[in-house]
Amino acid sequence: MATKQEDVFESDDVRDLVGSFQKATAGLREEVGKVIIGQSDVVEHLLITLLVGGHCLITGMPGTAKTLLVRTLADALGLRFNRIQFTPDLMPTDVTGTDIIEEDAATGHRSWTFVKGPIFTNVLRADEINRTPPKTQASLLEAMQERSVTVRGEHHTLEPPFFVLATQNPIELEGTYPLPEAQLDRFLFNVLLDYLSDEEELAVVNRFTTRVDIPEVKACTSAEEIVRFQWLVRQVPVSEEINRYAVDLVRATRPSEAIAPEVVRRYVNFGASVRATMFINLAAKASALLNGRYHVTREDVRALALPVLRHRVLCNYFAESDGKTVDDVLLEMLETVGS
Repeated sequence: MATKQEDVFESDDVRDLVGSFQKATAGLREEVGKVIIGQSDVVEHLLITLLVGGHCLITGMPGTAKTLLVRTLADALGLRFNRIQFTPDLMPTDVTGTDIIEEDAATGHRSWTFVKGPIFTNVLRADEINRTPPKTQASLLEAMQERSVTVRGEHHTLEPPFFVLATQNPIELEGTYPLPEAQLDRFLFNVLLDYLSDEEELAVVNRFTTRVDIPEVKACTSAEEIVRFQWLVRQVPVSEEINRYAVDLVRATRPSEAIAPEVVRRYVNFGASVRATMFINLAAKASALLNGRYHVTREDVRALALPVLRHRVLCNYFAESDGKTVDDVLLEMLETVGS
């Protein structure tokens, strides 16, 4: 017997929307591929981030095309793009905007005018977010969670869609301010941007040393259509069995839970919250739809568990002394839970 969510996909309007979704996402992959070589998994994760209305933390070495990737994706999406270079002297008002006094030339009357900051955009690239003090990092919290900004008691709503793509450099540790857990938890994914393969690196050299311009990227969709796609993703049904599997995976990251395997009990201090479970569920729905399916499988959940959980699980001293990374612990946990 079909569920209400399954019935949604039987209507003509939703079928038309699914057709638009498939055409737009195929176009996005093609347009991004004109500029970005390799990194197909990262591109897929960024698309999922957008489709569920989340935010993404990108960890990668310098020179791995983080800025180019984000800018290219924003152009292909037809969205407004802003970039903030986070530095130790950056102030919260440099992010959110501020009120200034303006004087009417004719009457001499003075009034407060709000000047919007770079956060008023669709795609915000927060570059080296861990190089700015916690006070400035916190200025992003309200925007990421509430899609709004409050300045001097005035509430300003951000236009949808809005998503933050924040980067941090894993090798520059001096002069950094680690993101607090509350802010890390706002990110859907922590994606690792790795080096390219030798063939991909050769292709990059051949492409970008023989021309001075970057290939033109055409917009494949619009802000209004993306909002409709976000609604569509949430209509994908998930069975009780798959929901239970997602719940078990997240609960298994908490060392105090009975379901937690030995590797978690030994190496983890704090596990993931219920927000992680909701994010895995939503991300799996988007992944299923991107792959042309109207249902979520265990493989969808399992494939996305690592980027959803790696920044939410805090390992202890024993993990460090034994040379265990959080990814090592999570991969071993995935082998034992639900298998």
